Amino acid sequence: MKQLPTEAEVTRSEMADRDLRGRRVTVMGLGRHGGGVAATRFLAGVGARVTVTDLAPAASLMDSLNAVADLALTEVQLGGHVEESFRDAELIVVNPAVRPGNSWVELARRNGARITSEIELLMERVPCPVVGVSGSNGKSTTASMIAAILTAAGRKVWLGGNIERSLLGELPNMTTDDWVVLELSSFQLHWLSASVRLPDISVVTNCTPNHLDWHPDFTHYSAAKRRLLNPTTFARCGPPTGTAVLGPALCDTWGRDCLRTVQPLHDENLIPALKIPGLHNRINASCAAAAACAAGCGDEAITTALSKFAGLSHRLETIGVVAGRRFINDTQATTPEATMAALAAIEGACWLLCGGADKGVSFDELATAIIFRCAGVACYGAVGPQLETAIRQHNADFNCVRMERLEEAVAWCWERSSSGDAILLSPACASIDQYRDYSHRAADFANWRAR
Repeated sequence: MKQLPTEAEVTRSEMADRDLRGRRVTVMGLGRHGGGVAATRFLAGVGARVTVTDLAPAASLMDSLNAVADLALTEVQLGGHVEESFRDAELIVVNPAVRPGNSWVELARRNGARITSEIELLMERVPCPVVGVSGSNGKSTTASMIAAILTAAGRKVWLGGNIERSLLGELPNMTTDDWVVLELSSFQLHWLSASVRLPDISVVTNCTPNHLDWHPDFTHYSAAKRRLLNPTTFARCGPPTGTAVLGPALCDTWGRDCLRTVQPLHDENLIPALKIPGLHNRINASCAAAAACAAGCGDEAITTALSKFAGLSHRLETIGVVAGRRFINDTQATTPEATMAALAAIEGACWLLCGGADKGVSFDELATAIIFRCAGVACYGAVGPQLETAIRQHNADFNCVRMERLEEAVAWCWERSSSGDAILLSPACASIDQYRDYSHRAADFANWRAR
């Protein structure tokens, strides 16, 4: 008869899974982007008693609901939360979009529940080294560059996190020789508990005001980013370990307080010519190359991967040329800094589409950049009036208009532009005032271009 393994022979991941078996777990936020679905499937798979609850009605969650329809869930509560889902739970898996101080989370906490997240469930179980990448701008591109370099160096790489791919379902396929690269948002970092494992290599590209409609202030926002750099904020179980890579704007300030070994940025002169435009992307490449060096990759893998890197969808992506006008989709530029970087990368006359949902940030510097760089700008959406006011305060006569919707803004730019000009969607804002998400916004822009 085969003997059961001793506790010493059981892996950390197996121990964590045993702790979930039979537990009452509430997944707070099934969502539409995969994290809630992945957490639900994983928890049901290890034998937890899973309740799913979401503020959204079933009609808006059909794809996600279909993805968990085969599971024997304890309850699915949609269109609003109920007290029992939180009062009786032993574990709450919080969707990253849930705001700090949420009353339902606090109810669960008072009743003894442990608060965790999809990313933390993953980090507790990953059997291989992890690179974590955050920053106000550039984190998706930098994470993807790191994954490309590691792949060129012969490593098996799993890329996920905020880049809209949960890796929980891939855990059975991972080995100790693999590498995981995670893009991590400030929301995800905020919800990590004090005892969670820190990535072996942490990258922070930059930190400028963002998501101040969610974080109480910039100090709270930057503290979430800094969690990647300070092991004592997490597990107090020995001397600081691991490596940090800091973007050039953070090296002197954050580097002084970092309790990890700071890896110098890769020499920009050694970065090959890139297929993607802009100084900001060369900085992203320097951060990625530094992280790859810390992971043991050589110069050949770095040069090969970066020279072939074609960029990501929705980031300075030329989606077509119509009557000589280049339509450029940069819908993932959801901060003023990202839009300013895009403007600096565009050659020739540029007509900008800018606006969306308010994230509580200033548009003052962006207004100056728009006036200096653009032939004209159409401001649309919820922050349209605020953007127009900021621009007019700097130059009352600038070629600027305020529109309600994106399609009207595109039409305005089209009528005034000429062959050789660029029509750039680089909103500097979130999309949720008028769209499901940034990709929905991009589709609307592409549909107009295709007319």
